[in-house]
Amino acid sequence: MSFSVLKRSFSTTVGKNAIKNVVVIGGGLMGSGIAQVTAQAGQNVTLVEVNGDILKKAESNIGVSLGRVAKKLFKDKPASEAEKFVNDTKSRIKGTTDVKSAVTDADLVVEAIIENIDIKHKLFKTLDETAPAKTLFASNTSSLSIGEIASVTNRKDRFGGLHFFNPVPMMRLLEVIRIPETSDETYKSFMEWGKAIGKTCVTCKDTPGFIVNRLLVPYMAEAVRLYERGDASFEDIDIAMKLGAGYPMGPFELQDYTGLDLGVHIMDGWEKKFPNDPLFKTSETMKKLVKEGKFGRKSGEGFYKYTK
Repeated sequence: MSFSVLKRSFSTTVGKNAIKNVVVIGGGLMGSGIAQVTAQAGQNVTLVEVNGDILKKAESNIGVSLGRVAKKLFKDKPASEAEKFVNDTKSRIKGTTDVKSAVTDADLVVEAIIENIDIKHKLFKTLDETAPAKTLFASNTSSLSIGEIASVTNRKDRFGGLHFFNPVPMMRLLEVIRIPETSDETYKSFMEWGKAIGKTCVTCKDTPGFIVNRLLVPYMAEAVRLYERGDASFEDIDIAMKLGAGYPMGPFELQDYTGLDLGVHIMDGWEKKFPNDPLFKTSETMKKLVKEGKFGRKSGEGFYKYTK
């Protein structure tokens, strides 16, 4: 993240329907990252989690991440400026376990919880009954249908997808997803808000995987099939894609980084919806690794082994 991005975030024009109060539901890697960049942009954020322990961990992770950002932004400035940046940003983030009270004055709710349609439906039903009419709803889902998530609400015109990328404070892209019912006003608000928090926004219809994952997940799955056929080792495939295509990570390194369990979950969901499309067939190798608890970096082993 550059200083220019942060500076642009604060200088964005505030319009009539500007988003100022944001609620982020889910304090995992994505949710805490979304809360962080929103607070860095000068907006008030309420971070919602299911219990106090998880909330405390999320707040701690945000503090650590802010420290890294401050170190880069203020490397040639007095330590007091970096400290002020961290404290000011943290002061805009309020944690709670009470989702109903959190949304009473929200301009925008961003959901970043587990990729389970039933759990998301239950959450959005509650939010729809509780949040005021002005509140816009968005899901950070990377694989589920935005329209299907929105189907349980009575505000489909104020619903869309806001798909961030990990790690949120560093990755500048934001995919803004429109369903047919999303109003022009809602779409405009999403785009303006994305720019206000320093992101480069692209638009996509509600298609499986949106833009990035629709291309990336089948690419990684094909890399596994190449390995399964014995055509090349996974190490050589990674080297080839880094040196031949200029990618910062090879497909196996990337799958270990994002989590093999997530990859299997996404492919399983797509395979159920599109059973006749070979592009979405889940790899048996990945299923085996996940069954063995080898999820990648987070578990210490995936295709590669990692030392803590």
